[in-house]
Amino acid sequence: MRFIRFLAIVVLAFEAPVPVYWLILHAPVAFWRRHIRAAFLVAVAVAWGIGDSLLYHFRFDLFSRQSSLVAAILGLTLIGFDVFTLSKSEGALGGMRIVGHAELAGSRELIVRGLYAHVRHPRYLGMMTGVFGACVIVASPALWRASLEWLALALLMIRAEEGELRGRLGAAYEVYADRVPALVPLRVWIRAKRAAHPPTPAGRER
Repeated sequence: MRFIRFLAIVVLAFEAPVPVYWLILHAPVAFWRRHIRAAFLVAVAVAWGIGDSLLYHFRFDLFSRQSSLVAAILGLTLIGFDVFTLSKSEGALGGMRIVGHAELAGSRELIVRGLYAHVRHPRYLGMMTGVFGACVIVASPALWRASLEWLALALLMIRAEEGELRGRLGAAYEVYADRVPALVPLRVWIRAKRAAHPPTPAGRER
């Protein structure tokens, strides 16, 4: 169980700073496009420097409880989904694009293959499941409260990224966003179900 707990802490240390990283890149993106190398250095240093420092400072409050075997299994499953989305997203986008090079370079290419054909932000969906999986393993009320605040920050990050994508990709992204949901592929499932079972006209026998 110690190793599983350690794994959960590693996931939090890796994933928790991600929203701050992207908010730094997206807020003054026009400025960072003139200083691409500095953008990555500043965003990484600030996001992981602050995020991991806070985790370490509050470690006794956040990581003081022991979880059950059932919680550990559930948490590992959620973390496994995080790893899956990370590997698939990197396979679809490539390493440079997944860390934000497309935004900073002003790329006009829209990627809709792989998981991106089903949800617009599979990487962030996996990130969320990874963080909540770690919370399930650690089983700390303080960590759960912090994770809800983190979720609000993550949703703000997604909103900022959506604005940047719409501005950079224009009508192509508008069409993509209308067809593909942001995080949960429910819209695609509903459309597939409707296509398979079209409604029967009123008054017509089945």
